[in-house]
Amino acid sequence: MKKLVTIAVVTAVIIAGVIAAGPLYVTNEGEQAVIVQMGRLVDVITEAGLHVKIPFIDEVVRYPKRIMAWYGEAKSMPTREKQYIFVDVTARWRIADPQKFYESITTIGGAYSKLAEIIDSEVRTVVAENYLRETVRNSNILLEQPANPDSLGIGDSIDAEQIPDLIQSEGSREPIFKGRRQLAEEILARSRRMVPEYGIELIDVVTRQIRYSDELTQSVYARMIKERNQIAQAFRSEGEGKKAEWMGRMDNERRSILSDAYEKAEILRGTADAEAARIYANAYNRDRNFFDFWRAVESYRATLPNFDKTLSTDMDYFRYLYSPR
Repeated sequence: MKKLVTIAVVTAVIIAGVIAAGPLYVTNEGEQAVIVQMGRLVDVITEAGLHVKIPFIDEVVRYPKRIMAWYGEAKSMPTREKQYIFVDVTARWRIADPQKFYESITTIGGAYSKLAEIIDSEVRTVVAENYLRETVRNSNILLEQPANPDSLGIGDSIDAEQIPDLIQSEGSREPIFKGRRQLAEEILARSRRMVPEYGIELIDVVTRQIRYSDELTQSVYARMIKERNQIAQAFRSEGEGKKAEWMGRMDNERRSILSDAYEKAEILRGTADAEAARIYANAYNRDRNFFDFWRAVESYRATLPNFDKTLSTDMDYFRYLYSPR
């Protein structure tokens, strides 16, 4: 009897231990798991539901099926022209093959470390192969569109269509051939070749921020100031051209007005001289002697006050002044 009680107790303890160990387990939606026996992977569970395991032997390692985000750290790296910039990227990824993931990385933390290693390396490589302008711009729209005077704070009276040509001639803006978006695609393509062996699917890589180093920031500011000075000088040149054009028009109009006025004055002067000659002729024909006398008196009145001295009066000019008649 005592032996039966002992067996019953041992059996109850074993059953209680099995129940406590949990022969059943559940994988939720958005979860997947691998079953490990004594360190050896024996099964992969990708469907949600109730499953059975061997207590004390099977270990259930759960992984998320959802898309996860990886955030990199901003790191300084050189561009093709040896300009140092800080590039901050982020990526979205998921576990595509739980078996490979467990065998190669095992933990989510290890996956983040591996992604940092792969993506940072590819970012550094792509940035080093391209010029600075390729990393910070996405298009050549600034070079293709004509300058807008309103956007520059300039009035509509100045024609700014040739301003971009004047700026580009100085080499301050160079066209891009890839752009930041295409560089991100290159980083994604390069990184995707590396991650399948770890059971990871890389969905995308996005550049969150590109920040200039302190030395490059000053260089960019200087370049911006130079460009604005070029724009200002271009508008000043345009204004000086307009000024010269209007001054030329004004001078031509002034000459035209003076020419017309001179012509009218000459016509009036000629008409007046003709009328005076006619009046003189009529007066002369009426009484020649009186006409000669009147003209002589008018001449005396105009010239004699300016004479300082008279050396002789025996001149025909003074015939009316000293003549006894």
